[in-house]
Amino acid sequence: MTISVPELPNSEPAERQRVARLLASATAKELQAAWDRLADKPNFKPVRGPETGLVMVRGRIGGGGAPFNLGEATVTRATVLLASGTAGHANVLGTDKPKARLAAIFDALWQEEASQLFVEREILTPVAARLAAGDRRKAEETAATRVDFFTMVRGDD
Repeated sequence: MTISVPELPNSEPAERQRVARLLASATAKELQAAWDRLADKPNFKPVRGPETGLVMVRGRIGGGGAPFNLGEATVTRATVLLASGTAGHANVLGTDKPKARLAAIFDALWQEEASQLFVEREILTPVAARLAAGDRRKAEETAATRVDFFTMVRGDD
């Protein structure tokens, strides 16, 4: 079964956002399994963290109203520097510091031509497929509860 990832505009920021989103959405097990399969593990040093903090989550009523502060979410961030000089960054929900570190390493590896295909094949594509399947399942569950309302015209005016 081949899963295609939606094409994004051919710009570096859009690609980096896609990679960051998918790495943040990966589970710790998915990242650890990919790390275990990686033949040539890179040398890296931590630049920042992993460290845990809070970010403010903003919301809008109805998706289009005035923004308001919904609450805070716990986020763990990490930055690593590969021996090659490539920096990798990651922000993940929750307090899983090993997950944040691995996500930052894979972000850096994705930026390098020699390991980009590995990261795409072993992490990004499976995570995108898992997320798409979850979205499809949720859409099917929602469609099953859909109710169509209509008005019947009565004979008397």
